[in-house]
Amino acid sequence: MSKIKDFFLGNISNENHRKTIIWLWRLVFLAPLLFILFWVGLSFTDLPSVTELENPKNNEASSIIAADGSVLGRYYLENRVMVNFDELGPHIESALVSTEDERYYNHSGIDFRAFARAVIKTGIMGDESAGGGSTITQQLARLLFTEGGRSKKSSVAVFQKLREWLISVQLERKYTKQEIMAMYLNRYDFINGAQGIRAASENYFGGKRPADLEIQEAAMLVGMLKNSSYYNPLRRPELVQGRRNTVMSQMKRNGRLSEEDYNRLKALPLGVNFSVQRHDDGMAPYFRQVLKKEAKRILAEKRYYKSSGERYNVDLDGLTLYTTINPHLQKHAEEATRKHMKNLQKEFFRHWRNEDPWTYESPYSKTEISLEYRTESLQRDIRRSGRYQKLRTSILLPAIRKVNEKLDFTFHTDDREVDRMIREEKDGGVFTDLIHRKLVSRNLANAHKKVMKHETFGQLKTAWNKLQKKVDEDFNKEVKMRVFTYDRPNMETDSMMTPLDSVRYHKMILQIGSMSVEPTTGFVRTWIGGVNFKWFQFDHVTTKRQVGSTFKPLIYATSVDLRGISPCFEVLDQPITIAPGDGSFYLQRAWTPRNANDSYSGNFMNLYHGLKNSVNTVSAYLMQELGSTEPVRTLAANMGIPKGDVPDAPSIALGSVDLSVQQMTGAYTTFGNNGIFNKPVFLTKIEDRTGRVIYEFVPEERRAISPAANFVMVRMLQQASVGALGGVKGPIGGKTGTTNDQTDGWYMGLTPELVVGTWVGGDDRWQRFRSLTYGSGAHMAKPFFREFVRNAQKDEKVAWNTKRDFYRPSGDLGIELDCQAYSSGDNDDMLEDRDSTFQLLDDPFGDGINNEPDF
Repeated sequence: MSKIKDFFLGNISNENHRKTIIWLWRLVFLAPLLFILFWVGLSFTDLPSVTELENPKNNEASSIIAADGSVLGRYYLENRVMVNFDELGPHIESALVSTEDERYYNHSGIDFRAFARAVIKTGIMGDESAGGGSTITQQLARLLFTEGGRSKKSSVAVFQKLREWLISVQLERKYTKQEIMAMYLNRYDFINGAQGIRAASENYFGGKRPADLEIQEAAMLVGMLKNSSYYNPLRRPELVQGRRNTVMSQMKRNGRLSEEDYNRLKALPLGVNFSVQRHDDGMAPYFRQVLKKEAKRILAEKRYYKSSGERYNVDLDGLTLYTTINPHLQKHAEEATRKHMKNLQKEFFRHWRNEDPWTYESPYSKTEISLEYRTESLQRDIRRSGRYQKLRTSILLPAIRKVNEKLDFTFHTDDREVDRMIREEKDGGVFTDLIHRKLVSRNLANAHKKVMKHETFGQLKTAWNKLQKKVDEDFNKEVKMRVFTYDRPNMETDSMMTPLDSVRYHKMILQIGSMSVEPTTGFVRTWIGGVNFKWFQFDHVTTKRQVGSTFKPLIYATSVDLRGISPCFEVLDQPITIAPGDGSFYLQRAWTPRNANDSYSGNFMNLYHGLKNSVNTVSAYLMQELGSTEPVRTLAANMGIPKGDVPDAPSIALGSVDLSVQQMTGAYTTFGNNGIFNKPVFLTKIEDRTGRVIYEFVPEERRAISPAANFVMVRMLQQASVGALGGVKGPIGGKTGTTNDQTDGWYMGLTPELVVGTWVGGDDRWQRFRSLTYGSGAHMAKPFFREFVRNAQKDEKVAWNTKRDFYRPSGDLGIELDCQAYSSGDNDDMLEDRDSTFQLLDDPFGDGINNEPDF
């Protein structure tokens, strides 16, 4: 280098001049070779493969699509929804090119003019306003394949820059300019829960799609690309407004915006209308929770794995889940829920105004939950609360860890193990009782005793007593807290209350589970899992509760289908007993169910009347005549209820069966579909991010009831639902159900368009009305059906066909529906059966389920 320097200064001899010329020529020839070798060497570094370039990894949200094509919600870790270039609209493209890459459409990934400007103005002259030299393609390369951002070390930064150049050239070869732009905007994190341009547009501008943005709105989002953390519209609105105006100035300079429009728009405020979407926001949150579990279950099957052998991830892989939910019907169902449950809750609080559900003892009930169990349940609820868990972490958890270090004993977060050991030491006999009740095994009880003998137990006991003292003190001190309420639009309010009262208050909020299904397709149209997902996330559609009299139509249907009984057939309302040895019931003791309030009319009543008024003696008689539970359990299985869920006991005739709203609604679709069961379906198809179909449902249907018998049942259900449905148009059938002590209220509503199953009750079975007047299914559940269907029928968007009727088989049914004709006809066999019911029984009393009229 000294020779070259001397050459330029003229301080060189002829010989040296010759040598210098030789060195210069060497550099001329070696420089390109060194440049090529450098790029070849760089290409062997950790560059993305062809596959990675073609399938860049994005944490992409999965979309839930309703029946009408609208978006119900998303599952995500990052709220990113990919959009195509066509969905960006003209303003985003104009703002982006004008600001970030003016010669975007004229280079192949590297803009040497911009790079030279950046080196001279920014690097040498220190003019940061001159900007960088990165093209949009290079910025995409950095987002996709440079982890941790640009290094502050000059040597590393230069290497990263050159690497980005190489990746940019590769990207330009693989994708069009439009695809690269869309990929860049989809990838960028606009912060505040907005990953990608779609989420940014929706979050910052009140749910707008990118194509719907105004010029100034698009300019704001493009301005954030410089540094979204710095240009944060929620924290630095004035700074962001200045950056937005800079973007619009660039648009004006590039001929993308007129001077007049620029002057007008730059004076406008930001106009941010921020609303971040959480997983529990929006319509049908309970449904979306269940849908996610179902999608995960399906995608866990190997036949639905990715081609790479990996499982799909609902939160990351940008899937599209197509559902059957009708958003218009769902809206009416949610509105009906709030209106009905708000009124019912007021009645419930008035009903318990002078009593305490945790200490009240009924003088009449034989099935009431014990006070001991209620107290234990309240303690469990306290221990599951966030306030308790915080105290537990600081006081008890260190002592538990010491026990675990020595003995590796398992503790639950509700501290049931510690409570047992403390009570065992104090009173004794606790483990013996738990073993006797089969709540713990003998081995587990011995493990408890081993802990009690260990040296660490003293520290555990001390910590426990300290925790209980602190809990008793804190949970009985009034503090300001937020609680659930129906009286505010957001369904919450601030109140002064003790934490203990807060736990009790929220446990007294009645819940609802409702599902509607289109009977001819099995498509689930609405899903109400509770009164408010934010406060009560337990889904009551899939939860099993005793169904009461809503199961009785299955007993009637079995008798009508197998024996051809007319609904005009009469049964004497007197106690019925199925004794040991009768039929194929295999009972160990006699079973004699009771009517409500132990009341028997002593009169004959036909099946129409028996079903409408839920008379237990009629159902018991039909079960007795069937001679076995097997025909009923077989019918239930054909209607979608597994045999294993229906006990092999004659008491099922009264509804002593625990089933879910989902199961019961599915079963009732059989009545609305000419006796053919269609398995309820809510997920019809799953596509990957490219639109390839991963999963598609296959309809599952089978005949459960003959057409004639089914039509007879429809007529009986129509008779049972007469009254208390004012305003509802078209053919309607239905059945109420109420269980012991009014713990569960049901209504199964039947129309040709929709079958609606509804349960209402408390999460705890002692949260109940104490009288049948308020606690019946007719009062707790049926009004929801009326409110929902009546408003849905008025909505033109729903297009409810109120003139459509239930299907009636052609020709003679073979079963008489007209009771006047029946009574005057030749029915000797039936009369003989009727006469046999005159025989009185020695033991008229026994366990039974409440029966109530369908008013």
